[in-house]
Amino acid sequence: MDHIDRALVAKLQEDAGQSYAGLGQAVGLSAGAAHERVRKLRERGVIRRTTVDVDPAAVGGGVLAFVMVDSTSWMGDSADDFAALPEILEAHVIAGSASVLVKVRTTTTAQLQDVLRRIYAIGGVSGTQATVVLETFFERPVSPLV
Repeated sequence: MDHIDRALVAKLQEDAGQSYAGLGQAVGLSAGAAHERVRKLRERGVIRRTTVDVDPAAVGGGVLAFVMVDSTSWMGDSADDFAALPEILEAHVIAGSASVLVKVRTTTTAQLQDVLRRIYAIGGVSGTQATVVLETFFERPVSPLV
């Protein structure tokens, strides 16, 4: 990726709905050249998808928790089991005292408790430790400029 590709990705992260003419103008390209570069970034997998940023609380996801999952066996093959729980937004195999770290959003703490029960039902899971977020200072996307 050159500096123009990085600038295009940064602009798309700010507003993925802007026109190719606007993108091109921001980075010194024609609309056609900007479109072609974005197409190539998609083909190479740099841009994985185009999405919108939704306020979780506005759609019933006001409770955010990070859950450390302990296990009795290797959990690296259990991605599908975690993905089957729609409240889990992210799941990561980690090094350290736990095996997996998941990010969970629910409407209530009662619903979070239900998610924890369903995590326990995944083969190999021996325990969980949930940390409920009280306030989020900020969240940021990966910067293509760093």
